[in-house]
Amino acid sequence: MKRILSFVFLFFIGTGLLLSQHRASSAAADSAMHKSKPHKVKKSILIGAGVPSLMMTYGIFSLKSKALIRVDNNTQYKVYKHNYLWHSHLDDYFQFSPALAAFTMKLAGVKSKHKLSDMIIIYALSNILETGIVHATKNITKRMRPDGSKNNSFPSGHTATAFVAAEFLHQEYKDKSVWISIGGYTMASLVGVSRILNDKHWVSDVVAGAGVGVISTKIVYWTYPYMQKMFKRKKGKKLQTFILPSYNNNALGLSFLHRF
Repeated sequence: MKRILSFVFLFFIGTGLLLSQHRASSAAADSAMHKSKPHKVKKSILIGAGVPSLMMTYGIFSLKSKALIRVDNNTQYKVYKHNYLWHSHLDDYFQFSPALAAFTMKLAGVKSKHKLSDMIIIYALSNILETGIVHATKNITKRMRPDGSKNNSFPSGHTATAFVAAEFLHQEYKDKSVWISIGGYTMASLVGVSRILNDKHWVSDVVAGAGVGVISTKIVYWTYPYMQKMFKRKKGKKLQTFILPSYNNNALGLSFLHRF
């Protein structure tokens, strides 16, 4: 149990690092905009990608590293020994809670970074990107779950989805209060811990999943302004653009219908 508590503690430390990294990234981005120096924008992107990239790298190395495999095995043994009766489906629902909070605050009139329609598009695109990365990686690695149920353990999809939602909440309301971001990351972290306690994922699955969720959302936020320019209407012309999410054969999709 001590290992589980240590993991929880480290996960919240990681949350703090993410918040610090976000603040540094935002400051660098603002500075770059004021000084109009493209290389500073690139630097802010590198800073923002640092922590999630390290998390994903940790997960990748855990597939072969004997030391990291021992960490996974020892944690799983402690989980089985002390929590063999634990089983909860709450993580199936809590993974979306930070995003639900973001949309609830928007509907309640709390000012966000984007308008509601853009928020919906950004959140949908982030989940589609995250889902594509997660499913492709699962099919390539074919890692067995701790409980032996399936060979699609790496990375944790629930954790990735939860951190997509947490990063989305942070991006939209980071200028309002740091506690909003802390709340979102805390809930996402608890989803990851729950996946371990449910014996569905190794520690490294969860760490990598968190990294995938954060970086997927960041990529969408970095590229969304360019997407907007692509679909920006010209003066005197009526523009009709429809974005339709789809789901088929366990795969998410997004259709763009544009009428000139």
